[in-house]
Amino acid sequence: MHRIVATVIAGLLAAPVLAAEHETGDAAAGEKDFRKCKACHEIVADNGDVIVKGGKTGPNLYGVIGRPVAGTDFNYGDSIVAVGETGAVWDFDNFTAYVEDPSAWLEEQLDDSSARSKMAFKLRSGGDDIYAYLVSVSGE
Repeated sequence: MHRIVATVIAGLLAAPVLAAEHETGDAAAGEKDFRKCKACHEIVADNGDVIVKGGKTGPNLYGVIGRPVAGTDFNYGDSIVAVGETGAVWDFDNFTAYVEDPSAWLEEQLDDSSARSKMAFKLRSGGDDIYAYLVSVSGE
C-alpha cells in the first residue's frame, strides 16, 4: 500500500515538470519565425498597443494562448467554430498541431474528413517557438 501511495505522489510531483518540459520553445526564435505569420495576423494588445503590425486576413493573435478556439470576434470558418463549440482552448498541443497542418487538425478534432480550414499555410517546424513568443507577448 505504501508503495502505491509513494508512486502516486511521485507521479503528481513530476507532472508539472513533465508538462513544463513538453511546452518548450524559444520565444526569440518565435519572434523571428512570426514573420511568416504577419502577412495574415497582427498582434495588437487590448489597449490598442501594436506589438506586431500585420494583416487582418487572420485573427489578432494577442492573448490567443489559453483562449477558447475561435473565441474572438472574427469571421472564422465553420470547422474551427465547431471545434470551439466543444470547449477546446489554444494550449501548447492544440496550437502546435494546428499550425503544422490546420485542416488535418480540424479533421482529427471533429472526426470529419470534410473539415477544412481557411488557413492554408502550414508551419512544418517552429510552432513551439511561435507558441513561446505568443505567450511572451500576451501581457499575462
